[in-house]
Amino acid sequence: MRRFAGLVQGGFARDRGGNFAILFGFAASVLALGVGFGVNIAQLYNAQSSLQGVVDAAVTSTARDLTTGVIKEADANKSVQAFLDANSAAGILEADQIVLDRLTVDKTAKTVRADAHVDVAFYFPLFSIGDTKRVAVSTTALYSDKTIEVAMMLDVTGSMAPDKRAKTNKIGDLQAAASDAVSDLLGQNRDPSNPRVRVSIVPYAEAVNTGGLAGTVFVETTNGPKVPPPIDAPVSASATSAPDKCATERKDKDGYADYSSDGPYTLRLDNKGKAYQAKVNRDYRMKVCPSAALVPLTADEGKLLTAIDHFSAAGVTAGGIAAQWGYYMLSPAWRSAIADAGLGAGPANFDSRKVAKIAILMTDGQFNTAFAGARGAPKSQDAGQMSRGNAESICSNMKRDGIEIFTIGFDLNDPSMTTTERNQAKTLLKDCATADTSSLKHYYEAANGPELAEAFGKITKNIEKLTINR
Repeated sequence: MRRFAGLVQGGFARDRGGNFAILFGFAASVLALGVGFGVNIAQLYNAQSSLQGVVDAAVTSTARDLTTGVIKEADANKSVQAFLDANSAAGILEADQIVLDRLTVDKTAKTVRADAHVDVAFYFPLFSIGDTKRVAVSTTALYSDKTIEVAMMLDVTGSMAPDKRAKTNKIGDLQAAASDAVSDLLGQNRDPSNPRVRVSIVPYAEAVNTGGLAGTVFVETTNGPKVPPPIDAPVSASATSAPDKCATERKDKDGYADYSSDGPYTLRLDNKGKAYQAKVNRDYRMKVCPSAALVPLTADEGKLLTAIDHFSAAGVTAGGIAAQWGYYMLSPAWRSAIADAGLGAGPANFDSRKVAKIAILMTDGQFNTAFAGARGAPKSQDAGQMSRGNAESICSNMKRDGIEIFTIGFDLNDPSMTTTERNQAKTLLKDCATADTSSLKHYYEAANGPELAEAFGKITKNIEKLTINR
């Protein structure tokens, strides 16, 4: 018994090498399967990520081309397929591997949807999942057939003049940035006879030069009435010579600022119950009329660029008057007056489904001039308070009508401005602008020419984003 016990203890019982070999072989097989499975999963993930990126880009590009009129809806399938063919070798994908299963253009919802797939050949074929696996993705993008109307209210006051000592030329910086913005916006037009984008320019200082719309202006006299003569008054009573083509605020029958976008042919009643046309006032105290005239909505790039070239810096800052005339240039109530003056078709109706209306208000300082204030405002208000109050009220009405407002503060940290003036300028521009969203910024600050150009560039890109996303 002892020998047997010893044999067992000292011989077979201690020889476990074969067991380890079997266990190692089993573990290695499981490890190999795990590694292979992990590699395959990573391969599928990378393939799906690459496919999603390519299809996203193809659909987004096609939606943008539909929006800008580069292609028609009937050409969407061809556009997506061409993009996939040109960019199919992305990530771990091989050329011509992507298959477009279906492209759906929903003309009612204004969406483009693509469904596509690739068949992935595994690096480690496993009996449980086979040699290949199909990876499918889908992407939907919005497009728009909206037209776009943009009114640019641009500061041409004296503070924008070139300064040799500081080696700055802010009016030149503005001309360069605004010209680029106009070219970028109108560059989206593919059919000159039916432009998708039109732009208006409103240069302003203490007044706005109305140019061809001078017939919509009522010229005040020192002791005369604040509104035009009744429509049934003798012709001589309504004829007042104008020293220029400028206009300030429109006033109501009691001399208060009018914040509406009503057209100049709108009939109102004066304090005697007589009907008169709601023309825009030229206050008798106005001194400097900007040399550059406004340009109503047009797709004529040359006309707009010529107007910008004629900017010269002079006068003080009547921001409320600027906002008012930007509002007019986007209001359908002014369509007949603009058409009658031979200045184009005028603005389209307010309809967010069909037209995107955009206002860009730019200034390099505090609004400090007004010739009329709000009804009920304290009599102690100065011209700056009136100007800022008027601008805020008009901006509020513009946003109510669906106008998207972008604002730019240029060189607002100029040391010639007091802290109070600087803060008031920034606060007003922020309040006037449409509220920011997670993806869309509306208020910009620019310290110099390059930053001003960058701000305008970002706004033009955001305008396109608005037409697609809304």
